[in-house]
Amino acid sequence: MNDSSSFLTRRQWLSAGAAGLLAGLFAQASSAEEKTAGGAPKPKAKSCIVLWMNGGPSHIDTFDPKAGPTGGSFKRIATRNRALTVTEHLPQVADIADKLAVLRGVSSKEGNHQRAIELGHTGHVPNPTVRAPSIGSWVAKHRSDAGLDIPSFVSLGGPSLGAGFFGNPYDPFVIQTPGQPPDDLAPARPVTAERDNRRRKLLDSFESEFGAQTGDSQVAARHALYEKARSMMASRNIGAFDLGAESESTLQQYGDTDFGRGCVVARRLVEVGVPFVEVTLDGWDTHQNNFDRVKGRLSILDPAMSALIKDLDTRGLLSSTLVVWMGEFGRTPRINGDDGRDHHPGAFSVVMAGAGIKPGVVHGETDAEGDAVAKDGVGVPDVVATIADRMGVDPNTEVTTPAGRPIRVTQKGKPIEALKA
Repeated sequence: MNDSSSFLTRRQWLSAGAAGLLAGLFAQASSAEEKTAGGAPKPKAKSCIVLWMNGGPSHIDTFDPKAGPTGGSFKRIATRNRALTVTEHLPQVADIADKLAVLRGVSSKEGNHQRAIELGHTGHVPNPTVRAPSIGSWVAKHRSDAGLDIPSFVSLGGPSLGAGFFGNPYDPFVIQTPGQPPDDLAPARPVTAERDNRRRKLLDSFESEFGAQTGDSQVAARHALYEKARSMMASRNIGAFDLGAESESTLQQYGDTDFGRGCVVARRLVEVGVPFVEVTLDGWDTHQNNFDRVKGRLSILDPAMSALIKDLDTRGLLSSTLVVWMGEFGRTPRINGDDGRDHHPGAFSVVMAGAGIKPGVVHGETDAEGDAVAKDGVGVPDVVATIADRMGVDPNTEVTTPAGRPIRVTQKGKPIEALKA
């Protein structure tokens, strides 16, 4: 599973100051000095939605199907993109394939789930001495809108990956079960508005006095976080999390699953200006019974992903929203003794669509078995750099960590030129 050690719920936003959780992290966030080579690129996308396939989806059973024994029991089908075939269990995605760009030559050296998850979210090989910020946190830091009174980085079904040394203000706000408003939006019933206001003033007086006596800059940062949480409680945009206003037909188009509902919420969040949303579909670690299990995952993915792309396009949002489908690695062409596929970082697929991405591109090839990249290979840092570039974050931006170490958005990643519209 993803690293759940670093994310914020609304309740944690309000309680973290009292618990002392944020003290060091605010100091870390404020100590990072940022340097940009050549200035930030103009954003091609206002928002990004990452569809994270947790566990590592088989490229052969999704967007890079093969003939013969390697392909197992799944058949290949044609799509609206003549250069692309997909598995037979993605018929609705096949129908919108002309809007997609598919990378078939992605590879890495990370075959361990947690290390690959970190690489896929940060563009950095995991290092025990420093936790690099996830790309969602980079976007939240660079694209935060003072007028946006709900979080800038939301994880649906998460928990995604945290902000590393940027600190809690840029962590993902996690909703485990999409479709309902966040918990604790109102004070406990015995607490009236008047009583809540008195408590707030008392806390402010304590913190102001403490800050004046100590000169501690963390007091102001903690206060800002409290105010952000309170603004969220009163926000009209909070309704974006609630699917009560959506029609039953819309929910059915997305599949009416947790993942499908997450995709609807992602679209609603984009509509109110949230710059980065991640929606997780778990269950792709198919060491046993691969084909039945993958078929089940695809039955959830197919309606949700296709409906999201069509819905964004119909509403005029696809041109300003980057959609990314990816997981931590692919799976072996060899089918093991348990009718499963094992971890395979040597070759896998990533799909992109939307703002600044050239539709219809199929970039990269794997060999006949899907074992190795045969042409136009790219690395995971290049994928992350492409996301950063589309979102207006210069991949060459360099920050200094609290320990004095320089670190860039990705580890030598470069935007993939073949995807540029």
